[in-house]
Amino acid sequence: MPTRVIIDTDPGIDDAIAIALAVASPELDLLGVTTVGGNTGLENTTANALRLLHLLRRDDVPVGAGAARAIAFEQELGDPSIHGRHGLGGVALAEPPREADPRGALGLLTDLIEGSDEPVTLIAIGPLTNVALLAATRPDVYARLDRLVIMGGGVHITGNQTPTGEFNIWFDPEAAARVFAAGVPITMVGLDVTHRAMFAGSDWDRLRGSGAGSLARAVTGMVDFYGSYYLSVNGDDATAQHDALAVAAVVRPDLIGTHHCWVGVECAGTLTRGMTVADLKHVWGREPNTDVALDVNVAGYIDLLVGRLADLDGRIG
Repeated sequence: MPTRVIIDTDPGIDDAIAIALAVASPELDLLGVTTVGGNTGLENTTANALRLLHLLRRDDVPVGAGAARAIAFEQELGDPSIHGRHGLGGVALAEPPREADPRGALGLLTDLIEGSDEPVTLIAIGPLTNVALLAATRPDVYARLDRLVIMGGGVHITGNQTPTGEFNIWFDPEAAARVFAAGVPITMVGLDVTHRAMFAGSDWDRLRGSGAGSLARAVTGMVDFYGSYYLSVNGDDATAQHDALAVAAVVRPDLIGTHHCWVGVECAGTLTRGMTVADLKHVWGREPNTDVALDVNVAGYIDLLVGRLADLDGRIG
């Protein structure tokens, strides 16, 4: 049976591609999408999720708007030079025939988890504010999750927002700290693997050309914008598709290699706020709470992501 999943997200270019991968993968049953502020403001992330699902012919998937800001501090939203002013690199998607679900993120999460007779996996690819609020306000519902797959953090490669803070964790470290301590099994897909799995511009060639449909055109428009940012910073247009790797790890768990250990989040450090600390050698003797991704099959990931998107593009036109 397909794995039942909910995606909590802040689209965002790589978030949008991750959602498309979920829709394109028969191994997953996408129950719902919840949105959070992060890469751009909540109004944009929610509208982007609705527009993207409309493009994907999945207006049946409910979208619940969640937290606009972090729990403790007001953080700056993502740099618009990375994802564009509205989050999708300037790619304009058609308006959907619906609005966000009136239950909001927490109500939608609660109803979907309680209403499922099969275990639900929550894939969190934005700041963890919604997830932490669910764990705090409905611990009974949160405990019913099968597991949580997070795109965030890092062990050997620790930061992209600050020298030690990956953006999703840095944006709301208090939320992340609560989530790592909340007892549901976690798979952490962080910078150690997402920065290894880089997509060259040519890797997207299957989505280009005269036969490209609406999804292919949207995706290549997004990755071209994303690539221009990477080119300006790194001198290379290869992009890290961070969030889709978290989805891919549910579709094909063999794509990543993990280490089971304790992970916590630094909330107070002047220089290290938002850092994920992984006790790889069991120095503290704390009970492991996370499977940390440290290895990735790069070629397999690229083939899966681009291939699935190309197949879906052919189906929806």
